[in-house]
Amino acid sequence: MSGDVAWLDAVQFNADGLVPVIAQDAGDQTILMMAWMNAEALSLTVETGQVVYYSRSRQRLWRKGESSGNVQQLRDMYLDCDGDVLVVSVEQIGGVACHTGRKSCFFKKLEEGSWQDTLPVLKSPSAMYGKKE
Repeated sequence: MSGDVAWLDAVQFNADGLVPVIAQDAGDQTILMMAWMNAEALSLTVETGQVVYYSRSRQRLWRKGESSGNVQQLRDMYLDCDGDVLVVSVEQIGGVACHTGRKSCFFKKLEEGSWQDTLPVLKSPSAMYGKKE
């Protein structure tokens, strides 16, 4: 981005310095996951083309795929009309975005009063992270 950060000034971060980000598959438009970015994660994502989030639980930057290998390559980025939510259109390397081994984190569907799993596990969490599921 050659030093020009005017685009970053349009993003409205919350009181914790974070903005919610929805990741969407660039190919089939599936909503893959929701996470958070701070200004540094957002800048690094744009600069490198690899999606970087901010982990609230670990209080640090989280390069998607750093543990699992399921990297997200940025294709496009959209800012909503209020400037406080981002959508990133990504190529999901390995086809798995969720830590449960599914394509999407949004795999539970409410049907007749209970949540039903709607997506298969494509890769076991133990294979991705080297630990028990």
